[in-house]
Amino acid sequence: MLLWLLGAALLARAAGFYLPGLAPVSFCEAGHDQVPDCRSTIELFVNRLDSVESVLPYEYTAFDFCSKNTEKRPSENLGQVLFGERIEPSPYKFEFKKSQECQKVCMRAYDTNNPSDKAKLDFLKKGMLLNYQHHWIVDNMPVTWCYDVEDGQKFCNPGFPIGCYVTEGGHPKDACVVNSNFNEKDAFYIFNHVDITIYYHIVEHEQLGLFELLFFLRSIMNSLVIVLFLSGMVAMIMLRTLHKDIARYNQMDSVEDAQEEFGWKLVHGDVFRPPRKGMLLSVFLGSGTQIFIMTFVTLFFACLGFLSPANRGALMTCAVVLWVLLGTPAGYVAARLYKSFGGEKWKTNVLLTAFLCPGVVFADFFVMNLILWGEGSSAAMPFGTLVAILALWFCISVPLTFIGAYFGFKKGIEHPVRTNQIPRQIPEQSFYTKPFPGIVMGGILPFGCIFIQLFFILNSIWSHQMYYMFGFLFLVFIILVITCSEATILLCYFHLCAEDYHWQWRSFLTSSFTAVYFLVYAIHYFFSKLQITGLASTILYFGYTMIMALIFFLFTGTIGFFACFWFVTKIYSVVKVD
Repeated sequence: MLLWLLGAALLARAAGFYLPGLAPVSFCEAGHDQVPDCRSTIELFVNRLDSVESVLPYEYTAFDFCSKNTEKRPSENLGQVLFGERIEPSPYKFEFKKSQECQKVCMRAYDTNNPSDKAKLDFLKKGMLLNYQHHWIVDNMPVTWCYDVEDGQKFCNPGFPIGCYVTEGGHPKDACVVNSNFNEKDAFYIFNHVDITIYYHIVEHEQLGLFELLFFLRSIMNSLVIVLFLSGMVAMIMLRTLHKDIARYNQMDSVEDAQEEFGWKLVHGDVFRPPRKGMLLSVFLGSGTQIFIMTFVTLFFACLGFLSPANRGALMTCAVVLWVLLGTPAGYVAARLYKSFGGEKWKTNVLLTAFLCPGVVFADFFVMNLILWGEGSSAAMPFGTLVAILALWFCISVPLTFIGAYFGFKKGIEHPVRTNQIPRQIPEQSFYTKPFPGIVMGGILPFGCIFIQLFFILNSIWSHQMYYMFGFLFLVFIILVITCSEATILLCYFHLCAEDYHWQWRSFLTSSFTAVYFLVYAIHYFFSKLQITGLASTILYFGYTMIMALIFFLFTGTIGFFACFWFVTKIYSVVKVD
């Protein structure tokens, strides 16, 4: 086995400004003090073990490997705990620029007649059958396993397997194919010897990752061009068509002209009529606002580099803390919209805003955590952390939601036109203006602008790849917001022209149907890209996917509703209504 630590893991000298979590560490030989605050000892840490064939990660010590139990493990933030990271010190220690050879770390002996030893061996065999991977860390960088492949090239992987298996038919599985010496039938080979090579850079500044950046640019450029082109087309159609309508309607001064009115102006007395199930819609919009602001702020800081992968767990920690602190806008939006819908059950509204959507997410997460507990996985959240999350929810988020609702109910929303007492009859609709076809079509364009990024994100979650292109993700986020808004406004305009004034729920569902396409894509990804086996892993995959789909449903639906709300308010305030 040959493990390569690639990149600028160790720096002898560094100068300049660095973002939090990105400042390099200076190393020097023992006894040399030319560089201030330099280290001579290089520590290697071990992280959880995972597999592309199983969603269940396990701690390093679960496999009875050589460990260093006397040292205190590094403290973990909330994000690391939620992602199941379990970083521990290892018995592997190095001195800077000092070679070491043939160092014995520990010995293990097992007696198959001993039930405890037999259980350890069986668990180790299971790990090799499922191709579980080590993840080691040096200087906050992943240790990379590189090996020779065809045509004299090298293949590198961030992690290395604990071993491999040759079947009874002599077929080598997984890592056993890299060495022809692994040829004994029905045999397990444990990789208990490692050669570690550490590279370091003596530089002041170096721009890394140019090749990866170019590769990544080529992979998403076509999608960005198509999305921008379609967005421009939708905007142009809306501006030209709507401008002509407003100009024509404002020129109608005579009674005869008014009698010839048609389209969206005919429903001006019903367009702000409260929707059915206004309570539920206002709660969804309050929670969606909370998620939207949380996502925007998190991606903005990640784009600046403050939440880089080098700062482990920072992204999830930031998202959770922001969600807790954003209870006030959630309560405010839900309460103000509910009051504008004519609702009077303000206590029910604020309670549902505080508990409905977060409760569904927590219930799903708790069930998944029970499965992880039952399987003994390192991803199972400790009881203390679970209590801490509940405390953040009940003691901070819920009171802030009540405060926001208090101010939201003090003032409703004034509409530019009055609502008639008797609802106008909606004429028979064509197939394309009926609710379901419009909703289905409305989610296609927003999904088209994210599916490439979605592939990389799913890879980082389920295939254990590192995601670091947050600048492009933030750009796609902005494009998604624009595309959801334009697609919803366009369909809303067509429905109003067809004299269908039920736009509130339709605008929300038109944009949020993108989450359905996301769910379909996640199912396709599961069957085509992953090799997950086992009932527990399958349940965990779809359980966590449902949480992501619900969050995406609320997020995109909120964008569509407020875009359509702005559009409807704008057009009925700039025309003359008799």
